[in-house]
Amino acid sequence: MAVLEHLTSQQAIDLENKYGAHNYHPLPVVLSKGEGVYVWDVEGKKYYDFLSAYSAVNQGHCHPKIVGAMVEQAKTLTLTSRAFYNDMLGKYEKYATETFGFDKLLPMNTGAEAVETALKVCRRWAYQKKGIPENQAKVIVCENNFHGRTTTIISFSNDEVARENYGPYTEGFVKIEYDNLTALENALKSNPHVAGFLVEPIQGEAGVYVPSEGYLKGAKALCEKYNVLFIADEVQTGIARTGRLLATCGNCSCEDKNCSGTPDVKPDILILGKALSGGVYPVSGVLANDDIMEVITPGSHGSTFGGNPVAAAVSTAALEVIKEENLAQNAEELGELFREELNKFIPTCDLVVKVRGKGLLNAIVINDTEESSTAWDICIALKENGLLAKPTHGNIIRFAPPLVMNREQLMDCVSIIVRTLKDFEVKA
Repeated sequence: MAVLEHLTSQQAIDLENKYGAHNYHPLPVVLSKGEGVYVWDVEGKKYYDFLSAYSAVNQGHCHPKIVGAMVEQAKTLTLTSRAFYNDMLGKYEKYATETFGFDKLLPMNTGAEAVETALKVCRRWAYQKKGIPENQAKVIVCENNFHGRTTTIISFSNDEVARENYGPYTEGFVKIEYDNLTALENALKSNPHVAGFLVEPIQGEAGVYVPSEGYLKGAKALCEKYNVLFIADEVQTGIARTGRLLATCGNCSCEDKNCSGTPDVKPDILILGKALSGGVYPVSGVLANDDIMEVITPGSHGSTFGGNPVAAAVSTAALEVIKEENLAQNAEELGELFREELNKFIPTCDLVVKVRGKGLLNAIVINDTEESSTAWDICIALKENGLLAKPTHGNIIRFAPPLVMNREQLMDCVSIIVRTLKDFEVKA
């Protein structure tokens, strides 16, 4: 069979359309190279990446330290399964638990796997430690959540596109309004067998919804009051994206923004993924202290690839890069600059309603309906001008560049966004 080389963009798109399942609707650009904040298409055109693989590439594309760690470990030992010990996993677990301030790490591969793992840990804790009757444990979740696409997770989603024709759905979840402490306490009062509260500190996929000041603190206090585990899904918001090592760190006063020493909120269970590997390898993890994690015993949960030596080497390097390059501090400073600059422009533009976000996780809300193609068309125009972003929820455009971006690059990107919106408004 002939191997196709030097594909054009259209040839690559045609191949995916013919031989791949159509479970995504990509922007029509075919990428073949990445470095830092930039990506190039197969014809050699250069773009700013303003999505970062949904915040997986916080450390920038092909970071030499992270790629180097992967290559070196791959030359030595790639996989043992957990049937045996390996010489990398324990060192990684020690580094990760010390970095995030927990006793134990349960290593997995993908974000959805980590969410499923956290739910299993939470339920086991509820039955073994809290004394909830078997099969009665409830987990409270928020409307407009996005925690992945497994059967269990879509069971508590209200995204009908993600749910349609996948039933029957998994029971045991109570859905409440996000950013509403009264709703949370009412759910805790009216459901005596609640095991945990699963929440995104910022709802990214829903359109970068940042909750009210004090919401996360209040939610954690209610969880403590009712003896319920606070489970933070930081797959997208974690690893310096929001200007702190974790979004649950909130507006902590730590001088070192890359630590989690005195956070606003300390989750009982922390879920990480995406940038835990810098985007070069599937790595995720669930962290908790001994009194919770000790419910996991041999045979009760596992993964062939979870905790493999390459993942351990890669994730250690990825976390080291965050600290060494002060990426949380950079995200905080550039995020403030980004919103400040766009807020200067928005009053002059009928096309954009607002900009919102925290750190370098931001979004603009387009003045049109969710059913319109306006946000998509703007993203096509941004692509033509050298910047890649994607809409979410129809009329919202998410902006999340790699955290290695510098001030000059950010201002160049602001210029591209403003110019594109101006031109689009004139043509409209």
